[in-house]
Amino acid sequence: MSTTAGIQVLPAGAGYGIVIGIGGFFAALMLGITYLQNRYTAYSTGQAEEFSTASRSVKPGLIAAGIVSSWTYGICGPMWYGAMGTFQILLFALIAIKIKGNAPGAHTFPEIVMARHGRIAHVTYLFNGILTNMLVGACLVLGGSQVVSALSGMNVYAACFLIPLVVAAYVIAGGLRSTFIADYTHTVVLFIAILVFGFVVYHERCHRQFYDLLVEAPEKMPITKNHNGSYLTFKSVNGLVFAIDLLVAGFSTVWLDQAYWQRAIASRPETAIKAYLLGGIAWYGIPFGFATAMGLGCAALTNSKSFPTYPNPLSEAQNGAGLSSPVTAIALLGQGGATLMLLLLFMAVTSSTSAELIAVSSLLTFDVYKTYLKPAATSRQLVKISHYSIILYAVVLAVFCCILNVVSVNLTWLLTVLGVIVGGASVPVGLVLLWPRMSTIATIASPWSGLSFGLVSWFVTTKQRSGSITVSTSGDPTNAMAGNIASWGGGACVAVLLTLIFPKKFHTDDPDYVARNNKINGIAPLQATKAPGSPHSASFHAVLSQVHAAEQDQKHPSTAPESAIVPTGNEVIDFLETKHIEPMDPILVAKGERLATIANAIFLAAAILLVPFSLFGTHYVFSKAFFTGWIVVSFIWVWVSAGICVVWPVVESRAALRDIGAGIVADLKGVVGQKGDVGEEWEWEGRAVFEEKAVN
Repeated sequence: MSTTAGIQVLPAGAGYGIVIGIGGFFAALMLGITYLQNRYTAYSTGQAEEFSTASRSVKPGLIAAGIVSSWTYGICGPMWYGAMGTFQILLFALIAIKIKGNAPGAHTFPEIVMARHGRIAHVTYLFNGILTNMLVGACLVLGGSQVVSALSGMNVYAACFLIPLVVAAYVIAGGLRSTFIADYTHTVVLFIAILVFGFVVYHERCHRQFYDLLVEAPEKMPITKNHNGSYLTFKSVNGLVFAIDLLVAGFSTVWLDQAYWQRAIASRPETAIKAYLLGGIAWYGIPFGFATAMGLGCAALTNSKSFPTYPNPLSEAQNGAGLSSPVTAIALLGQGGATLMLLLLFMAVTSSTSAELIAVSSLLTFDVYKTYLKPAATSRQLVKISHYSIILYAVVLAVFCCILNVVSVNLTWLLTVLGVIVGGASVPVGLVLLWPRMSTIATIASPWSGLSFGLVSWFVTTKQRSGSITVSTSGDPTNAMAGNIASWGGGACVAVLLTLIFPKKFHTDDPDYVARNNKINGIAPLQATKAPGSPHSASFHAVLSQVHAAEQDQKHPSTAPESAIVPTGNEVIDFLETKHIEPMDPILVAKGERLATIANAIFLAAAILLVPFSLFGTHYVFSKAFFTGWIVVSFIWVWVSAGICVVWPVVESRAALRDIGAGIVADLKGVVGQKGDVGEEWEWEGRAVFEEKAVN
């Protein structure tokens, strides 16, 4: 049976319309909002870093949770997915605070590795970083393209090219600020769609009827290796295997994804921890709430005449292509459900892809161009290279996704085996910051050792268990689990052992190398150790003030001092390239570490060990009352996530919104002749006041 049999309920024009039409609309909207923000505020995206992090953390999880076949494992699948993904985000809070304390001047994580362990180590982790971004990007674009194609008949190869190119257009035109705004705007649409589906599932198919359908489902579609084939039990062997695969994939997709490091680098020191704690809380609600409703809804509605493939259940290929949630949407709402799901996935894919575009552009700009091709590159040249890098990555990613589709690779396969390929480097890159004893030999050797262990275990296990090595057999969760554990565990063990055996660390006296590494590590040059208030210890907002002053000087060149900063249009590059950044106060770092450690310990104990393994060990099958409580909690968590990602940013940005409103009013007064150049005067004066408030 074809993967699209009975599922294509929309015309191809609907797919092209959403990808091109809505993509273009949002691109124009982003540019318009960015213009208002730049004209009337002090580049206020810096005021809500934690919410950008929370929003960005939601989308990749939403895509995977929404279209991967979580129902295959029953009710435990959504919770395992949420728990393992959230744990990685919470763990990354430790990395975020260490960046602020030990490497405040870094642009990328390979730069941090280079500052401590030299160029060979730098190339090693640059390779793993780019590879991770390629695989994560493929999960987003390929997974989204296959679902768009299945629902609308849109050519899957056209979707693979159009999605990244549409996103690249507004990222280049609007810059970093446009992606922050896109994150928020897309998140609003996402949560509206998620809440609609949640209300429809639990209202139209009342939770009592929903429960009865799930009780009856094992009679025709029992889940292999689940207790009594039930969908309502945590006693699922395959679900536990799924959790282990997700644990390793989570380490890889978070700890090796430059997008997460970039959020930590761009955030304020005092909000770095809160950013990732909020992100973890928000992320958990998506698989827990959305995948519970849509994944189990697929199982409950399979025998309904409204189910697209009735009387047949979804095939293995359809599950692998991530069609369980889309068919549930069709069964519940018909074409309207398909359109809403298509819109939801497009929002998630495009917003997450923008993060990957910027991440790869940072790696290519700072770790390739500035490090090896032109160390003396100016800020303007770096911005230009970042634009070229975005286009390059968009095209290469599109081609890569097309190749994967030709060989029948889908989202489920990518998520399952991702840890085998890059898992060996995930723990070592964390140890570079978290473990001061980490040696250079261990840093270099551990990723390659982990990769070797993982590939051997993966292929040997696949051959022995399945008889042959194919795309299908290699993507078997149990086969992949062997490779995931060997890669991740091998890399971690080799890192520790080699550090103990060969503790020597990299050292060089090259003055240029030392100067750059000092800047990365937050060590001020001798001539810059001035009294407090020196420009070398300037805050981010103080530097922005100088950048904005330079913009005004460009309008009035006769008054511009020779030392004025030349703005590039990218405030993060302006800041990192022109100023020394002081490390975070060690006392605050220690407090942040304690907070992150406590949060991780509580989450590990409750969400990963106590609750799931208690339910697993007792073979408990959910009663109707327990199931009702479970879905109520999951739905409440979705609302909490919506509050963090949708409501709180507005509250936090109320000052900027007031500034925009006041600036527009001032400009309108100027237009009607009440004052000559009010808009321009207000633009800088308002920014200065806003920045003064932010600094104080």
